[in-house]
Amino acid sequence: MGIRLICSDLDGTLLQYGKKELEGEIFDQIRALHDKGILFCPASGRQYTSLRKMFAPVADCCIFLCENGGVIYKDEQCIAKNPMPRALAEEIAEDLWNRSDGQGEIMLSGQNTAYLMERGLGMLDRIKFIGNNYQVIQDPSEIPEDIVKVSVYLHEGVAAYADRFVPRWEQANCAVAGPYWIDTTLANKGIGVTSICRILCIDLTDVMAFGDNYNDVSMLDIVGHPYIMDGAAAPLREKYPDHTPRPEDILREILNGYS
Repeated sequence: MGIRLICSDLDGTLLQYGKKELEGEIFDQIRALHDKGILFCPASGRQYTSLRKMFAPVADCCIFLCENGGVIYKDEQCIAKNPMPRALAEEIAEDLWNRSDGQGEIMLSGQNTAYLMERGLGMLDRIKFIGNNYQVIQDPSEIPEDIVKVSVYLHEGVAAYADRFVPRWEQANCAVAGPYWIDTTLANKGIGVTSICRILCIDLTDVMAFGDNYNDVSMLDIVGHPYIMDGAAAPLREKYPDHTPRPEDILREILNGYS
């Protein structure tokens, strides 16, 4: 198996929901993979600051796919960015805010800052929990930089709102991104992985990826070795034949193959 790049979603995949820190053998595995010439890529809707802190012990062994592919970082430098047209980002933010029955809180993501339109329903606590840089705003017009992603946080869960927003903003890759989040962006994880492979001259057939949710599909569909988590929704488990409860189990098998 000629693997050169391993990409993994974070929340619900490498990091179980509710956990704040990575546990167990993953850091040793990332170092060992790097020694074998295999680069590890956290692929997440989180921003770079949050991901860099989480992977601090092995950050030099990683390339970071942030904001669902909107921003790519390597060696502490932004090497690629896929911003949204400003008018579209502001229109989506307004729609998510106004049509979420007073239950939605909005996060607009810049290169490395989260701009929050909050209602005191839990989003701010969540952003503090995951360690993002953030700024509270009243209106998207206050944002002084490109917007790469617009998300809505629904503290009661996404179930009642997915059909309301996902089809409406299909043009912006609208997708459920976890139990409480719906994301929109002109990038996606597939675009992010493709950018990484182009920059590093890696063939997509030599990429392995792990995911658990619908915002991982664009990544899983294009790589040579996609894995879906055992706890993913039934349609996703049916779509991808290779399942695992933990990415670490598969990484261990890869490393054992070098023994």
